[in-house]
Amino acid sequence: MNTPLKYFGLAYNSQIEAAPGLGAEIAQFLKEQGAEVRGLGAIYERPLRQSIAAKAFDALIVLGGDGTMLRASHLCASAGIPILGVNLGSFGFLMELKPQEWKTYLPRLLEGDYRLESHMLLQAEHLRGEKSRENWLVVNDVVVCRGQYVRPIRLEAEVDGAHMASYVADGVIASTPTGSTAYALAAGGAILPPELRNILIVPVAPHLSPDQPIILSEGARVTFRVHTSHQAVVSVDGHMSVTLEDGDCVRVSSSELNSLFIRFHEPGYFYSNLNRFLEHNPSFPNNR
Repeated sequence: MNTPLKYFGLAYNSQIEAAPGLGAEIAQFLKEQGAEVRGLGAIYERPLRQSIAAKAFDALIVLGGDGTMLRASHLCASAGIPILGVNLGSFGFLMELKPQEWKTYLPRLLEGDYRLESHMLLQAEHLRGEKSRENWLVVNDVVVCRGQYVRPIRLEAEVDGAHMASYVADGVIASTPTGSTAYALAAGGAILPPELRNILIVPVAPHLSPDQPIILSEGARVTFRVHTSHQAVVSVDGHMSVTLEDGDCVRVSSSELNSLFIRFHEPGYFYSNLNRFLEHNPSFPNNR
């Protein structure tokens, strides 16, 4: 048993037609159960973001798909607020509840009948020479890759200052275990259970260079140095890419912060969920 929860926020994906109405329905249900809803709105609305930063909630309930859950993770990690996903998207690897399940499970939050699953996050930094240009918190992955020209780039990878690999490829992915079922999986990476604390390195379309995924320990720091005569970019969790110049570095290490996911199902549910996805996607690269 965990601490009973009383104060909630509700965040939804405003592009999903049913989400605002379901959010209002869940808010009313929680109030009838004796809980207090201190925020309800689209995931990027300013008042909701301010409430998260002020740690106004015991938990944030997220209505949407995995993309909405990623945004919630970015917002809630620094505040230490756990999140619970109700899936209104397609598959929903990160979501805990199906749309028809919330009435059954939400009362358990008020009783403390749930578990918290801690997910490792990464920290990424863009360096030009010795100057740090930008930093990011990473929930899923960091992708260093070619830009608009369909030509591979050269990348040197170092781990803790020692040379690890040289790549000629479309790019390379540094992923958390959470992100191992996202782009890294599509690129041929290994599937890591979400509770592991490792960094997964996966090359994307390597040409006459190492093509196997590499799993690093949590304490490792990996640096990718770009060598290119044309555009290269870095993108974090699928957000807007940042242009890299020849010689730029992207440094990736574990973050001190974690994402906290509210779970009702047992840990083995991850594998059932994964198996169901693979059964319904026979053409997926890792399911041939």
